Amino acid sequence: MDAPSAERRPFEVCSPHGARPDPWYWLRDDHRADPEVLAHLRAENAYKDQRFVALQPLCAELTAELRSRIPAEDESLPVYRHGWWYQRRFVAGAEHACHLRRRRLDAEPELLWDADAAARSHAYYELGNLEPSPDDRWLAIAEDTVGRREYAIRFVDLVTRVLLDDRLEGVEPDLAWLDEGRSILYVAKDPVTLLGRRVMCHRLGTPQSADRLVYEESDDAFSIGLERSRSDRLIYILLDSTDSSEVRYLPIGVEAGPPKVVVPRSPEHEYDVDDWDGDFLIRTNDTTPDFRLIRVPIHRAADRCAWVEVVAAREGVVLTDVEPFATHLAVGERVEGLARVRVLPWSGGDARVLSAPSGGGLWIGPNLDPQAKVLRYAWSSLKDPVTTEELDLATGAVRRLRVEPVCGGFDASRYVVERRVVVARDGVEVPVSMLRRHDAPTERPAPLLVTGYGAYGIAQDALFDATVLALVDRGVVYAIAHVRGGGEYGRAWHDRGRREHKATTFADFVDVTEALVADGSIDHHRVAAIGGSAGGLLVAAVANARPDLYRAIVAEVPFVDVVTSMLDPDLPLTTIEYDEWGDPSRRRDHRAMLAWSPYDNVRRQAYPAMLVTVGLQDGQVPYWEAAKWVQRLRECTTADAPIVLRVDLEAGHGGLSGRYRACGETAEIYAFLLDQLAATVRS
Repeated sequence: MDAPSAERRPFEVCSPHGARPDPWYWLRDDHRADPEVLAHLRAENAYKDQRFVALQPLCAELTAELRSRIPAEDESLPVYRHGWWYQRRFVAGAEHACHLRRRRLDAEPELLWDADAAARSHAYYELGNLEPSPDDRWLAIAEDTVGRREYAIRFVDLVTRVLLDDRLEGVEPDLAWLDEGRSILYVAKDPVTLLGRRVMCHRLGTPQSADRLVYEESDDAFSIGLERSRSDRLIYILLDSTDSSEVRYLPIGVEAGPPKVVVPRSPEHEYDVDDWDGDFLIRTNDTTPDFRLIRVPIHRAADRCAWVEVVAAREGVVLTDVEPFATHLAVGERVEGLARVRVLPWSGGDARVLSAPSGGGLWIGPNLDPQAKVLRYAWSSLKDPVTTEELDLATGAVRRLRVEPVCGGFDASRYVVERRVVVARDGVEVPVSMLRRHDAPTERPAPLLVTGYGAYGIAQDALFDATVLALVDRGVVYAIAHVRGGGEYGRAWHDRGRREHKATTFADFVDVTEALVADGSIDHHRVAAIGGSAGGLLVAAVANARPDLYRAIVAEVPFVDVVTSMLDPDLPLTTIEYDEWGDPSRRRDHRAMLAWSPYDNVRRQAYPAMLVTVGLQDGQVPYWEAAKWVQRLRECTTADAPIVLRVDLEAGHGGLSGRYRACGETAEIYAFLLDQLAATVRS
């Protein structure tokens, strides 16, 4: 069966700096309903199925193996809030969890919401939020039943268990009840860009059209979030762009008045807020790129003369988050790229540092009760499942609460974690986290799979992923390249891998791969790369730059048609990401982006085997980017290696929903990689 060939149709993408031909632009269908486009996407799936016929036994084996890792029955740790213990529980065979609560830990739980039952009538289902009213009479549920992260909020009467007629459409999952218990704040999306634009107040029993506007954001570079403060005295409106932020607040009263500004926004000032004992605690990068913590009376928050420093900036330390308790302050940090927690007594004295073993990460857990006398935190590494522990703030005693269960005969002692540093071509040290079997055969060099992300200042921590064991158990060495553009080392690490410096992200990834291959224990003929979303952009750019370095590449929901998408302000992420990728309406940015945009840099050369995945309902990276890219790759490649596109017709950016359904998708990707790496014998 020949690969599908989409017809070339003349079209030019216009910009202030010249037009570019795009013969496959017609594959764009904003409504996902064009019969000709859908026929082409189904043809791509048919081609993928034909290419995978010989891999079906391996796919079935991997699917069964991945499913066997998932405990049939499981439940989360109970979390205390407002007099209730909240918990999630999976029953045997369920794709989604039941959400429970109880007054006492020894009491029978009350069922709040059965997400698995709610999901049965939908091809896709994601529960975005679940929030009881302050008087415990009503339950608000935010759900996405399409996959575009466009939610609807419904309400349940917790006394009668009847769904109300109220339904809020086209919203974000964020919501916050007012104290009177019949009104709720939510974030309404723009129907075209799908960005949250307005905070609205809805009163139960009234139509959505009658909802009152509380706040409207006029700057398209900012997204909106909404949350109640940990003290439950305030509601925060969180306004964020790539490198600046603003928080507004209002009291949780009967009427939601106009929100007040904590600190007015200014370029490159990022901050977040929580209230504590009548003051604001503000984590701010004012005067320091990697944040410090200040305390200030609420009514003087914007007056920097009133700021009192609580946690000062320290060289080589990134302050990531804080959690106040009556006697202590928990501080999340990054040191040498690794996440840890420092616990400081309010009264002064020595701090206690909590770190993860094996080069993993440790973070502050859900501590919803500000009066708690214990700090809950969690840690993980590439070989250690998420482990939750509790620190007694008075005595310093540590109690282990839960280790995330992993079935299928998992034994952490079989694996070795290694953290290396690779010197990039410009002399900067780039960390690499690696996982391998300690008893892997050594008579021949091992195959290697490298992954990375490198965008938005998001750190890609080396945490446990049970699915990766399916590769490592078959002899593959798994490596995470912590490339620039991420947040492992704070603001500077992000800045050196964005906008005009974006090519540094790709160079770091190539340099890491070359260094690992040069080690001698890796077979340079059996190297693969994988990345998703912005990580998909990364591996796609690397495929153009160094196709000779990789035998196979998997790009999941990749952002590849960068210039065209960033020229379109009607797409969901365009306006809020100019500071990440660049604004192509500016000549310098346009030229820089064209130099690395994967779709624009496909050329005639031998490309490796490639598997590309997209979701038809993806509202973040539209399916047509990858569909066009695959056409251009097939037209230009001089190699016989397959270039395959898989289209999830019932999913969005995150793939299929449900804990079991995703196993089949992952198994298909792993079968493709193992086949290309010829590493299919399980040790």
